[in-house]
Amino acid sequence: MIRTLFLRPLPLLLLLLLPLGAGGADLKPRHPTATDKCPVCGMFVAKYPDFAGQILFRDGTVVFFDGTKDLFKYYLNLAAYTPRHKQQEIAAIFVTSYYTLTPIDGQKGWYVTGSDVFGPMGRELIPFANEAEAREFKADHKGKGLLKFPQVNAGLLKGME
Repeated sequence: MIRTLFLRPLPLLLLLLLPLGAGGADLKPRHPTATDKCPVCGMFVAKYPDFAGQILFRDGTVVFFDGTKDLFKYYLNLAAYTPRHKQQEIAAIFVTSYYTLTPIDGQKGWYVTGSDVFGPMGRELIPFANEAEAREFKADHKGKGLLKFPQVNAGLLKGME
């Protein structure tokens, strides 16, 4: 009898704790504080909300960036910036959509290269939530390329310096 009373709530308790065991990270974009610095360039991120990006790791760590270009530099060379983290430990990536100025899923975004719009660190990958917005911006701002997240590589970033 006592064993039955004890075991009955156990499945419910396990269901409640499951999200914590599966990473537990809140996958909503965060807001940088006045002291958060970009790990790539050292600039204070909160000063540039229109270009800000962030990577959230499963362990709860959040890394902020003053621009999408620096976010990609970090992402593509994680071992140099944070050897304790691996790409497989990333829970979410957010970038700021140029037209809406709202955070979007960086891995689903569209990126325009070579435009006449500059970010805090000069030439920038300009993010958009959908292809139509990206194409419109590319036409309006003399963009050279239109890419999805997996197409961005270190060679492209080097050419933007």
